Amino acid sequence: MSSHTDHILVVDDDRDIRQMVGDYLRRNGLRVSLAADGREMKATLDTSDVDLVVLDVMMPGEDGLSLCRNLRAGKHRAVPVVLLTARDDETDRIIGLEMGADDYVTKPFSSRELLARINAVIRRARMLPPNLQVSEASRWIRFGDWRLDTTVRHLLDPQGTAYPLSGAEFRLLRVFIDHPQRVLSRDQLLNLTQGRDADVFDRSIDLLVSRLRQRLGDGAREQSYIKTVRSEGYVFSQPVVLEGGDA
Repeated sequence: MSSHTDHILVVDDDRDIRQMVGDYLRRNGLRVSLAADGREMKATLDTSDVDLVVLDVMMPGEDGLSLCRNLRAGKHRAVPVVLLTARDDETDRIIGLEMGADDYVTKPFSSRELLARINAVIRRARMLPPNLQVSEASRWIRFGDWRLDTTVRHLLDPQGTAYPLSGAEFRLLRVFIDHPQRVLSRDQLLNLTQGRDADVFDRSIDLLVSRLRQRLGDGAREQSYIKTVRSEGYVFSQPVVLEGGDA
């Protein structure tokens, strides 16, 4: 039986940091590729199977936040991202998480903490068994009376009125529509949508589900989209249809 070695792509314009992180991860049994900028990052992603990207926020040219946003909008959107951010720049961390980063580590950081974050993010990404994989070329996803524009994160009703989603609402909806007709526990939803804060906000997933239900027009009695499964969690009950292009 062959064993899989996780492949980590480290993107940082500082050669010393790149090399230090790469050497440490290799010593701990990971396969590592290094990139100095967005161009090298994209080249590696296009030619190799990457399990996670470690991405520095502060880089000349196209910075890490822009690269993260573009990564989430493209064909490699499923690849997890851990951001490296400045310790005193909370704005970057918040924006990064809103753009779809899975976690962050603040500089200066310990290599041990970074390794722990990487392993935790990869573990969360693999919690769910394989199911419907949303086509990376599908900008539009249709379910029930709604369409989701995955590029700008808007819900559109049958009349074409657009309703913007928050980052947390979008991440939760994407988890549901990637796994329709599958019961998802609160722990699974917490880990996949909130990562490091899951243990702290143990009931916040119920509030987020309630907000998303209001967006979708689900009533308290008649739950057409997100149904509660007593003692188990939630299930997205609508069939999902993928629509490619800019329709």
